[in-house]
Amino acid sequence: MRVPPDACPPPLPGAPDAGLATCSFPPGACLHEFFEAHAAATPDAVALSFGGQRVTYAELNAQANRLAHHLRALGVGPETLVALCLDRSPALLTALLAVLKAGGAYVPLDPDAPAERLTLIVADAASPVLLTQTSLGEKIRVSAATVFCLDRDLPALAALPADNPAPLATATSAAYVIYTSGSTGVPKGVAVTHHNVVRLFQATDPWFHFSASDVWTLFHSPSFDFSVWEIWGALAYGGRLVIVPYLVSRSPAQFYALLAAEKVTILNQTPLAFLQLIRVEDAPAARLPLALRTVIFGGSTLDFTALRPWFERHGDTAPRLVNMYGITETTIFTTYRPLTIADLDARNGSCIGIPIPDTDLFVLDAALRPCPVGETGELVVGGPSVARGYLRRPELTAARFIPHPWRTGELLYKSGDLARRTPDGDLEYLGRADQQVKIRGFRIELGEIETALLRHPAVAQCVVIARAAAEGDSDLVAYFVPTAAATDAELRASLLVHLPAYMAPSAFIPLATIPLNQNGKLDRAALPAPAATRPELATSFLAPASATEQSVAAVWRAVLLLDRVGVRDNFFDLGGNSLRLALLHHRLQQHSAREFPMVTLFQYPTVAAFAAFLDGAPATTTEPFTATDRAAKQREALARLRVGVPTPR
Repeated sequence: MRVPPDACPPPLPGAPDAGLATCSFPPGACLHEFFEAHAAATPDAVALSFGGQRVTYAELNAQANRLAHHLRALGVGPETLVALCLDRSPALLTALLAVLKAGGAYVPLDPDAPAERLTLIVADAASPVLLTQTSLGEKIRVSAATVFCLDRDLPALAALPADNPAPLATATSAAYVIYTSGSTGVPKGVAVTHHNVVRLFQATDPWFHFSASDVWTLFHSPSFDFSVWEIWGALAYGGRLVIVPYLVSRSPAQFYALLAAEKVTILNQTPLAFLQLIRVEDAPAARLPLALRTVIFGGSTLDFTALRPWFERHGDTAPRLVNMYGITETTIFTTYRPLTIADLDARNGSCIGIPIPDTDLFVLDAALRPCPVGETGELVVGGPSVARGYLRRPELTAARFIPHPWRTGELLYKSGDLARRTPDGDLEYLGRADQQVKIRGFRIELGEIETALLRHPAVAQCVVIARAAAEGDSDLVAYFVPTAAATDAELRASLLVHLPAYMAPSAFIPLATIPLNQNGKLDRAALPAPAATRPELATSFLAPASATEQSVAAVWRAVLLLDRVGVRDNFFDLGGNSLRLALLHHRLQQHSAREFPMVTLFQYPTVAAFAAFLDGAPATTTEPFTATDRAAKQREALARLRVGVPTPR
C-alpha cells in the first residue's frame, strides 16, 4: 500500500502559516547542505540551546567546518565511518556535522555502554577516527583509530579555515550507521544514506510543515535513530534545537519546565516517556503554559486510552498528537496516524495508521503473498526508505533485505513485526514474530542477552522473556538452570560487562529445567512469575521503624510491586528502572511537603537514607552524585539504573 502524494492530508492544525519559510528539498542534496544554507541565509539565528548557552548557525557552522577540515586531513571522506562517543552538549552536534561535512558517516556510541561493547562496535565499523571527550577517551580500547577529544583538542584547530569544505559526499553516501541488538550476541550496524533521511522530510512535509519558527528538543541519544528526526527536523529547516541535559531527560518535572521555558513547539517522545509528562500536570499548580503544536510518538506501542488526561486538559488540536511506527532499517518512520479524542473509545492502541507517501507497506504471509484484510501477516517495507543493509553482514542482509517481487532492482525489508489491515484502511500493529522485543523504546534481541548470560559459569541453560509490568511497562526476566549458586546481583554484574544497562533483566529465576511443551518448544505459560520478594534481599531484611520510613517503604512497594521492602534495600537493586524512578519521584513528592529533584533519589537510594533526608537528618548511606560531575561515581550510579527511555545519554 502506498499513499500517492496528491492524497496527502492537509497540514496539521497549528502548523506555521504558509507564508513562513519552510525547507525546500532539491534532488541529490545531503543533510548538512540544508544546515549550511541556513547558516548562510540566517547566520545570527540560534541553532542550539543548552542550559544558558546559545550557539548561532554561523558559530556552529564555523566550528564544525574547522573540525571537518581536520578530519579531511586525517583521510575522512565518503564511506569513512567515524565513531562518536560524547555526552550531550553542543560539542556533540559540532562533531556530528563535521563528520558529514568531511564526507563521512558517523557511528554514534552510548557513553554508558560497557567498554567491551563500545570497543567491539568501533572495531566492527573499522572506524579510523574516534571523536570523544577526555572523560571517556580511555574507556574505548582502540589501537588503529586516531582519538580526538573535542574538549582538549578543538581549540588547537582555531587556525583552520572556517568556510565550508568542498562537498565530497553524495545523496547515496552513508550518513550514519546505528548499531542495534543482535540475536547472535554481536550488535549489527544499519547503514543509512543521506537520501534515506532527506526523502523522509520531503514526504512528510505536507503533513507537518516544519519551519524556522519551530523549536525542537534533542531528548534522545544519537545512538537511537529518533534523534536523527529531532536533529534534522530542527537544523534542516533553520529551527532551534534545545539539547536536553541527561539528568533533565530523567526528570519529567524538570523536562516539562524546560518545554515551557524554551517554548518548544515540536516534541518527540516514546509513549512511556510522555506518560510521565502527563503525570506532572496532575496537580493544577504544576501546569505551565506550553507552546507545543505537535507531539510525535514513536519507539514503542502506544496505548491510546492512556492519553485521556492529556486530551481532557488540552483537547486534540493544540497540540496535535501523531502516532508513527518506524524501524531503524527503514529510516526512522514508516507510518503516520493523527490522534483525536474519538480514538480513546474507538481504538485499542495498536493502530499505526497509513504509510508515508513514498513508502510501500505490505502485510505478507510466509510465502510473501498479500494477506486479506483482517488477516495477520508480517509487515514488509519497500521504497526509498529502505536502508542499504547491515554493515559487513551479507548473510543477514540477504535474509532480511529481499528482492522486491514486483519492482525490479528494489528491495523489501522483512520487519519481523506482525500486523493486519483494518477495513478502514489503517494498519494495526500486533507485536513481534521472533525473539526481538521493545522495552521502553529499545529494540532488544533476547538471544543476545541469553548468549551473554551463558558466559557466567553458574548458568547451564537460560531463556529470557519480556513480561508485562505496572504502568504499561515491561520487564526482562531471565530463567536459568544453575550449576552453582549465584545471586541476582552477581548475574546482573556479569551481564553489564557485555551489555548496556537497559538489556539487564530485572529478575533472575533459577529452575531445575527449562519447561518445554509437547513439541519440544519453550512452554512460556509454565514459566513462573517473579516472586514479590527477592530471596537474596529477604536475608538482610530490616523493617521500617519510623513513620517516615513506613511511608517511604509503602510507596516503594507500590511502585516496585513487592510485598515488603526493608530500610536497607536499594531501589535499583530491587529492580528499579528510570520509568519507575520517575513514578517513584512523582508519588514521593505527593507524600512530602519538601520539594526535591529526582537526582536526590540517586543520592539517597535506600529507604533509611531517603527517610532521613525527608526528616532533615544527616544520612549515612548516600552516593555522591551531582548534575555536573561526570566522575566514576556518577557513571556507576547511572549504570545501575536500567534505562527507561531510549536516551542512553
